[in-house]
Amino acid sequence: MQTHSFLTAIDRGQMRWARSGALLKGFKVGLALVGLSAGVGAFAQQGLQYGPFTLNAFAKVEGERTSNYAENIQLNPTATKDQQWGDQLVPGTRYGTEPTNVWLFQPWLGAKFDVGGGFKVSAMLSQRWRGGTGVAGTADVPGFIYEENVAVSHEEYGRLAVGKMVTRGWSVADYPYGTLVGLANQWAQSGAGYGLLTKAVRYTTRPLDVFGGDLVLEATYDEGNTAFRIHKPRFLEIYGQYHSGGLVIDAIAQDTRNGNPQAWGHGPFTGLTPFPRDDSKIGGAGQGMVMVMARYDLDAHWQVSGGLRSNRWSGANAVITVVGPPSQWNDMFNVDWGGTKDGVANPGYSATSTDGYAALRYRLNQWSAWVATQFLGKASTSNPSERGQNNWANFSTAGVQYEFGRGLTAYGGIGLVHYGRLGPSPMSMPTNSAFTGVDSRVSQNGNWVLVGLLYVL
Repeated sequence: MQTHSFLTAIDRGQMRWARSGALLKGFKVGLALVGLSAGVGAFAQQGLQYGPFTLNAFAKVEGERTSNYAENIQLNPTATKDQQWGDQLVPGTRYGTEPTNVWLFQPWLGAKFDVGGGFKVSAMLSQRWRGGTGVAGTADVPGFIYEENVAVSHEEYGRLAVGKMVTRGWSVADYPYGTLVGLANQWAQSGAGYGLLTKAVRYTTRPLDVFGGDLVLEATYDEGNTAFRIHKPRFLEIYGQYHSGGLVIDAIAQDTRNGNPQAWGHGPFTGLTPFPRDDSKIGGAGQGMVMVMARYDLDAHWQVSGGLRSNRWSGANAVITVVGPPSQWNDMFNVDWGGTKDGVANPGYSATSTDGYAALRYRLNQWSAWVATQFLGKASTSNPSERGQNNWANFSTAGVQYEFGRGLTAYGGIGLVHYGRLGPSPMSMPTNSAFTGVDSRVSQNGNWVLVGLLYVL
């Protein structure tokens, strides 16, 4: 059996390395809000500039050693989490402590022109590549580019951008929240959100003076793959950031229809399958999330942060789109395999869940250290089959980093994962071994230690 799922192609590459953070990913994606975020503003001061053109980049290499590492235990290694043929494991497969490594590289090439009257025209082009153990160097999400857009801005009227871009639901959760406390992937790449947009229109207001602080509001719309005529994709994201003194609050809501059904907050938004020819053969699906995150500087050294996210999925029926052998299937979600609902075989069920995290960070000169914990909750659903709704997960990290200056940082950390039960991973996770390589179907616990180097231009 085969599937059209985006994760089939990406699973063994991108999600293999979707694990502990301390990784400076996405530090430039919030430049529209420069001046509101001290972290983003600091990075914006680096890079190379020649006339109207700017070049920024980051590169990092990381080594990790993880216990109970078990990523290659499925009888069908390409099957996704929601396919029943992915549930069968290879009998007697051994798993244990394994070393892994990863490298990432991402440049941002920008241009900005003053066209008079207070208006500026800008453009951004960016892509990310990765490689490491078992993964040849390749685009981070094959077939998709991170940034390829143009924008018009005015200090009074705000900013309007069009093109390929990243969502706030992924990028803001990734940096600064998850990245600075070793939970970049666990927090930003889980849940019912999407991360990459291909045909987006985004409007960002100028900073508004509200209660003595700055408030920025933003709306983003994406129509996805317009070749789908019956089940037309629709993506809407509303974002707001409030900044007053040492307090920053970020609120994000995504409401989508007929995107790829998934629980991968980094995933691209396009259509129900990669092939519009499937349009008349499948049913519709929708999902969305609401997330609130905040960070507060207690003083010059201590910062507390945390977040809460509510996820919602409609579910997606499992449907054969091409009769085999081998048969090809659509992208399904939360399926009752072998069951029926309203006369529909293998129906998908709706589900909701709640996730959260909390962290404490200390900084002294070039040194910083942190402790953090994250919880992925059980899901509420009427599905009589177990698809992970009764499982939960806790990820905890502690780490330290040192800034050498001139963009070079070294870091190290430890972490642990604990699942509530043996079986499919929580519904908020994209795969059963995502983020750590510890598969919830064979082990409830795992831990890791990592060291890395990061360079920011």
